[in-house]
Amino acid sequence: MTGLTKAELIKGWKLKTITGTDIPDITAFAGKPLLILFFNLGCPGCKGRALPFANSIVVDYGNLVNVCGIHTNFEGLDYSDEELIKAKETYYIRFPYYRDFNFNTTFINYEAGGTPHWILTDKELNPVYSIFGSDPNNALLRLELKIKELLQ
Repeated sequence: MTGLTKAELIKGWKLKTITGTDIPDITAFAGKPLLILFFNLGCPGCKGRALPFANSIVVDYGNLVNVCGIHTNFEGLDYSDEELIKAKETYYIRFPYYRDFNFNTTFINYEAGGTPHWILTDKELNPVYSIFGSDPNNALLRLELKIKELLQ
C-alpha cells in the first residue's frame, strides 16, 4: 500500500515541461485510475521493462486508465530535454511524461524508493498502491492485478 494521502499527492505534484507544453494539474487526471511511473533513462529496468509495461497499459486499457510518466533524477547524470524528447520515439512512449521539478522533488514528495517506482490511484486520485521495481513476476504483475481490481 501507500502512506501517501490524496492531499499529499495533489500538493506534491511538482513537474517541469520537457516540450514547452503546459503541465496539467494532477486533478486533470481524476475520473479514471491514474498510474504514475517514476523513471530515469539511465535505469535499465525502466527502459527494458517499465516503459514497455506502461505502454501496454495504455494499449490494453485505452481510455479506462490514465498513465503519466515522471522522469526523475534522484542520483546520477541528468538528461537534456532533447534526449527526453527523443526517448518518446526510441521507447515508443504512448503516455504523457514530464521532468521532475528540481530533479527529484515529486519523487521525494511521493516517497518513491528508486526507479522505476509506481503509484496507482483510484479514479478520485486516492493513492491505493505504491511499489518499486519492474520484475514481471512481482511489481508489474501486482500492478496489473490492482488495475483490474479498480476497474471492476
